[in-house]
Amino acid sequence: MRRIKLLFLGMGVLMGVQLPHSIAFAQEAPKIQSELSKPYHHEADAQKDIDSLLKLAKKEKKNVIIQAGGNWCVWCLRFNDYIHKTASIDKLLKSRFLYYHLNYSKENKNEMVFQKYAPEGGKLGYPFFIVLDINGKTLHVQESGSLEKDKSYDEEKVLKFFNAWVAK
Repeated sequence: MRRIKLLFLGMGVLMGVQLPHSIAFAQEAPKIQSELSKPYHHEADAQKDIDSLLKLAKKEKKNVIIQAGGNWCVWCLRFNDYIHKTASIDKLLKSRFLYYHLNYSKENKNEMVFQKYAPEGGKLGYPFFIVLDINGKTLHVQESGSLEKDKSYDEEKVLKFFNAWVAK
C-alpha cells in the first residue's frame, strides 16, 4: 500500500511540474503561429509541385528537401523561420537544394504523396524531412526532434543534416 501511495505522490508531483509547462505552451502557441509565415498550402497539388521541382533538380543537379508538416504545427513554423533567419543554413539551402513544404492538414492530408515518398513518416511527428535525389528516389527520411535546441533548433546539427544530403 505504501508503494502505491508513493507512486501516486510521484505522479502528482510530475503532473504538477508538467501542467504549468503545458498551459504555458498552449497559451504561447497561437501567438507564435500568428507571428510566423505560413509556408504550407493545403490547396496545392503537391505531386505536381514535386514533379516540377524534380525536373529543375535534374537540370541544376540538386537534391530536393521536403519539409512535411502544416501551418497548424508550431515547430514546423519555427523551423521554417529558423532556416531563413540563420544565414549559414539559408545560404546552403538556396545554393545546394530545392526546398518544398508538403502540407498535412485536415483540409488536405496528401496521403498519396506521403505514401509514395515516406510511408512511415507520419510516425515521426512533425515536421519531418524527406530527401529526394534528382530522380525522385527517397534517399532519407529524418525526424526533427534531434535538431532542436530549447525552443528553436541547433545550427550545427541542422547544417550537419543538410550537408549530409548535398547532391554529389
